[in-house]
Order: sequence, then structure tokens, then C-alpha cells
Amino acid sequence: AETAQSQAVWIIKGELKFRKLSVLLSTFIQFSFLQMMKFAWDNYKQYALGKNELRPLTKNGHIGNMFGGLRGATVVDALDTLYIMELEEEFQEAKKWVEKSFDLNVNGEASLFEVNIRYIGGLLAAYYLTGEEVFKSKALELGEKLLPAFNTPTGIPRGVINLGSGMSWSWGWASAGSSILAEFGTLHLEFLHLSELSGNPVFAEKVMNIRKVLNRVEKPQGLYPNFLSPVTGNWVQHHVSIGGLGDSFYEYLIKSWLMSDKKDSEAKKMYDDALEAIEKHLVKKSAGGLTYIAEWRGGILDHKMGHLACFSGGMIALGAEHAGQERKQHYMDLATEITNTCHESYARSDTKLGPEAFRFDAGTEAMATRLSERYYILRPEVVESYMYMWRLTHDPKYRQWGWEVVKALEKHCRVEAGFSGIRDVYTTTPTHDNMQQSFFLAETLKYLYLLFCEDDVLSLDDWVFNTEAHPLPVNHTNFKASVQ
Repeated sequence: AETAQSQAVWIIKGELKFRKLSVLLSTFIQFSFLQMMKFAWDNYKQYALGKNELRPLTKNGHIGNMFGGLRGATVVDALDTLYIMELEEEFQEAKKWVEKSFDLNVNGEASLFEVNIRYIGGLLAAYYLTGEEVFKSKALELGEKLLPAFNTPTGIPRGVINLGSGMSWSWGWASAGSSILAEFGTLHLEFLHLSELSGNPVFAEKVMNIRKVLNRVEKPQGLYPNFLSPVTGNWVQHHVSIGGLGDSFYEYLIKSWLMSDKKDSEAKKMYDDALEAIEKHLVKKSAGGLTYIAEWRGGILDHKMGHLACFSGGMIALGAEHAGQERKQHYMDLATEITNTCHESYARSDTKLGPEAFRFDAGTEAMATRLSERYYILRPEVVESYMYMWRLTHDPKYRQWGWEVVKALEKHCRVEAGFSGIRDVYTTTPTHDNMQQSFFLAETLKYLYLLFCEDDVLSLDDWVFNTEAHPLPVNHTNFKASVQ
């Protein structure tokens, strides 16, 4: 930073235009993201290549049980970020691992949702950005392995599948063997591309059938509860959340419409109706003037907002761009207020990083009140909203807020061998959780980088981001995918 400041002084003394100063500072900031990405990748490569995540304190790899024996989650998640940042050597390392070492013949309990958004999403994005056939063939092969999960009486997939045997079941913690709204509702973007690339309509048919079931079932107050029985097609509990368990279902409605080049009118109507119900029943304003989205439990509000729900500022802004003229400013104002609230959850912590959940009750506003909600695991949702708000308003505060996150990450999450989550955002000497999440490379660093890029880098007119921040092309006629 001192070097950049001295260079800036030199430029001013040299009487060069202010625009060149802006370019210098922007270049310096982007260089910072490249350094962060390279540091995260190099340590993963050195200590954990082929494992799913890096444990940066103990300098070893973590496999976990979400991916059913699949390996290399960080590799596949990082592919497009490495490519977009033009880290060519690192991208080639990742591509080589996919070509030589990515084995799909595995057995184990895989999350249908996580495999779809991280692996299939990552492979599809890498294919569309580069044209490399290996990414396409791996995505299609993996997509085929997910199809048995849809073999239920309703066609609503179960959440867990053995990629080897094709056996599927629901999560043990899910009420009465139910499927989760965010999980079966976050397949549409990827599965439509699988059908387009393979010429096999089965993928598109599976997700369109999910729409039919959801349109048929009665929605309490117009809301979508989080738990649905794959056997009966009825809701199991009336718990509604725009955070965990519900979140990306809503995101995929508006993005399905955008990805179809605004032809999928059914998705747009479902989004509009859902947002209207959310605003009517869940959007609240605190005594201190902060707008938030509460959770709904059978008609009783829980005045809590999760970090995961902070994607919604960006989503609502994206939808506002395409709302009727009389509602456009209303929704943009709502997006602005929600994004501001999520920023407050960061600003009110000692580390300037936000907690996993924050509350608005008993005089508390935008702060965690429970020990179990004080952690930060390198999540991207707040900076995701900053990126969308910047692209759609060009208000410089969003870049300022993004840079605050960068400084906090460097100060509190960078360790000797990578980046780690922290257990308590309200202490300036936090304990690290020893996990560099794959989504830190896929989402957090990508959204921060794009926040400071020109708008034509992955233009919102030509690309939609899946919920893991993997860019998929809008289906323009004769559209040719390119980064710039």
C-alpha cells in the first residue's frame, strides 16, 4: 500500500490526469486479489492437491463426506477464477489434475446439491470459458450419475446419492424424510446446460417437473416452506427462510429467466410472486432503521438473518433491473437497504467480518447473540451483493466496503499456509477453524475481483452466475462465450 501511495504522489507531481491515478489504484487493488488467489491456490497445491479442501494450520488436506468420494473440490471450484484472473500457470495445473486424476468412479454419500453447484457448475463454466472438451465430458458424465436421485414418486430428488450404486435417500436430519427447497430448487441452471450440451432432454425434463410439483402445491401465504416430501409432494413443515435451506431456490428463479434470454416467463412469474410474499410477510425494519428478512415458522417470525441470506440484496437488485417501471426503484431501494444491513453486520464486529447469523431482538441489531452464530467461514454472500450493487448502481461505497473485507481477510484470516475461517468475529485475536473452504476460491475472491473489474468482464448481459459463482452463458442466439 505504501508503494502504491508513493507512486500515486509521483503521478500527481508529474501532472498526469487523475484518470491515470484511478487506473493505477485499480490495478494495485486487482493485483492484491491475484496475490490472494495465488496464495490460496499455491498452498492448496503444495499441501492438499487432490483433497477437497486445504487445512492451512496443519498443512494437510481435508476430504469430508459431502462429495461421495469425489476429490479435488477446490480444483474444480477454482478453475474459472484462475482463468478469469489470467493466472495461466495455475489454471494449467488445475486443468492437468482434472485430465489425469479426477476419478468419477466412486462410492459414498454425496450431496446432490453440492456436487451439482461445485463440480458440475465449475466444469460447465470452465468449458464455456475455454472450450476445452475435457470439462464438458466430465460434467456430462457426472450429471448422468445424479439422475437416479430423481427416481421418487413425485420426481422431487432426494438429497443424498451414492454415485456408484445410484441409491438415494434423504438427509437423516430432514423432517420426515423430506427434500430441501434450496437443494432441489438449485439444479435448474446447470441441468438446462447439460441438456443443451448433450442433446439429451432428460436433464431439462427433471427440473421442469420440479416446477410442476411446486406450482401444484398450495403455498401458505404465497411462501415456499423449506421441507417437501418427495413421496407425497406436500410440505412437511411450515418453516420459511431466505437464508439456509431456502436461499438459492429464489435466486435460480430470476436467473433461469435471465439465462433463457428472458423467455422463461414461468420462472419470472414464480420469482415475482415469491418476492411479493417475502416482502409482505418477512421483510421488517428494526427500531434502528435497518431492513432485514426474518424467518417464518408457521406464522411466527424469528427476527434472525443468516449470512447466507445476504445474497438477497444482489438478487433483488438484479430482479429490479427487469421489474416494471413503477416497481423498479422500489426494489432497488429494498436491495440497497438489505445490502446495507448486511454491511452493518460486518461493521459492528471487531474483525469487520460478519457472523454466521445476526439478530434483531432484545435491543440487539445486526449482531450475533449466540456463541454458536459468531463464526465466519470465508463466506461470499455479502461481497456477492456488493458486486451486483456496484454493477447496477456504480455507487463507490460498494467498492469501499469490498476493500474493507479484503483488509479484514488479510488481517484475520490469512495464516502461514492459506486462509482460514475464524470462530468468533467479535474478538480481534480470533481462533482459526483450520479450513480453507473451496468456495473461498470459487466465490469470495471472484466476486471481490469482479467488484473492481470493468463491467464487461463477465457482463451481466451475457452471463449468469450459479450459486457457487460459476458463470454460465445466457442463451442468446449465436452467443459466443468469452470473458471480455
